[in-house]
Order: sequence, then C-alpha cells, then structure tokens
Amino acid sequence: MYEPIRGKSVHSTTADAPTDFPHRSREEELDIQLAGHLAALLAVTDELRALAPDPGLETAADRLAGQVARLRGGRAPARVPLTAARPEPHLAALHRRAHTLAGRALVVAASRADTAVAILTAERMDAHAAALEPRELASR
Repeated sequence: MYEPIRGKSVHSTTADAPTDFPHRSREEELDIQLAGHLAALLAVTDELRALAPDPGLETAADRLAGQVARLRGGRAPARVPLTAARPEPHLAALHRRAHTLAGRALVVAASRADTAVAILTAERMDAHAAALEPRELASR
C-alpha cells in the first residue's frame, strides 16, 4: 500500500549527530525576539518624542536603548532622528502602537524572566494607556 523509503532521512535521528548549521538556544532566541520588540518600541517612542517632547519620553527612550544594547551584546540600536517624524498629528495611533509593542515585549520578558525589562515595559504600557482616553483602549 505504501512505497518504502528509498533515501536517507534528512532529519537527524541521533541526539549527538553533527549538524552543518548553527543552532541557537531558547534563551538566545528570546533575547533576539525581545531586542526586536524593544527596538520597535524605541522607534515609536522616538517618534512620539519628536511630535510631543516630554522628559518622561526622553528617559524612557534612554532606558529602552540601554536594554536593547544589553540584549544585543553592547551594539547600540538605531535611533529615529527627532526631525524624521511625520508632521500630521497622529499621537493617539502612536500611543496605541507603543502600548501594543510594550505588551509584546512584556510577554517575552516574562517568559525569559527578565525582571528589569518586564518592569520597564509595564511602566511604558501604563504611560501609553494614560496618554490615551480610557474608552480608546476599551474599544479595541
């Protein structure tokens, strides 16, 4: 009924078989994922800083940049210049986006037990939620 397998399997069946490609640990994968979420949150934070300067956003951006650099082995993240923000007012959309990104980063930080990032992202979620009207987050 079934045709027998004629070729060698492409999947390794032994645990100690050598492989031709590098493997990353779960922790390394989570670090990469978390750094990406934080870098995206930093980009939105930089855009918010350009449109509505605020010392709280300055501090948050510096803290986010520090965490991204730590997760990337000391490499500083790319930053959005303050003049690159679009001129039309879309602050509410940016706050919603930042709230969502901070939530994603919080989930990854919690799964890798990174307390510093979890606290930072929870603070950012609270700040962006406070910047929005309560009905805007409830209607999502």
